[in-house]
Amino acid sequence: MALNLDECYEHVLGLVETAGGLIASRNSQRKRVVEKSSNIDLLTETDQQVERMLMEGITAKYPDHKFIGEEETSEGKKAELTDAPTWIIDPVDGTMNFVHSFPHSCISIALLVGKVTEIAIIYNPIVGQKFTAQRGKGAFLNGTPIRVSGETAFERALATTEFGTSREEEKTRVVLENIGKLVRQIHGLGSAALNMAMVALGGADFNYEFGIHAWDIAAGDLLVREAGGVCLDPAGGSLDLMSRRVLCASTQELADKVVQTLTQYYPEPRD
Repeated sequence: MALNLDECYEHVLGLVETAGGLIASRNSQRKRVVEKSSNIDLLTETDQQVERMLMEGITAKYPDHKFIGEEETSEGKKAELTDAPTWIIDPVDGTMNFVHSFPHSCISIALLVGKVTEIAIIYNPIVGQKFTAQRGKGAFLNGTPIRVSGETAFERALATTEFGTSREEEKTRVVLENIGKLVRQIHGLGSAALNMAMVALGGADFNYEFGIHAWDIAAGDLLVREAGGVCLDPAGGSLDLMSRRVLCASTQELADKVVQTLTQYYPEPRD
């Protein structure tokens, strides 16, 4: 029987809202923090609890669905994207912000069926921003339709990016080189998913990042495209969610100019 995507969307939206309440209630509290790959790649018990809440809530209704989750992947489970219905989850994107009670953290969740993204939700419960999209149905902020800015001029464009949690030497060199090129234009919220949501909203004109993961960008990809923007590989090819590279922009014309400007970096291993 074909999967009812509208029913899927309503079910997971309820789960996200409940899990978001947990994040919001703990944002200003002291957190117990564990370092993962470095002292800036952090994990809290809230990350783990939110991921578990979402996975268990989805599995209860859809026992055959698969998952790619940030926290279970960090614990050693291999990320595998197949044609099966697969939820890609970042339970708290912007954990560093969350640890410091900086109010820009979010749940990012996307459903892919046959490797095509059908549902995307990015929810910052601390400030009450709920970005949603379903394939072919547009993008929304708290139920109101949103559109990208439509900016085409590189020199006028506002960019978002993050340094990321990896401090590998070559990546650091490339990140700093690109920031040097864009220093007058660049901003960042400390969350890859929220940076992409800002492009969908029209608050930023393009976003790029090297070294992120599928759970950082899967929802933002659909959100930007449903808002009229483009998502692609930073070298100009098609976006590969597992490549750990992303560029999204308000227009293809602007994206082409960004591609010509960026120094490229290809993270290893892939997701």
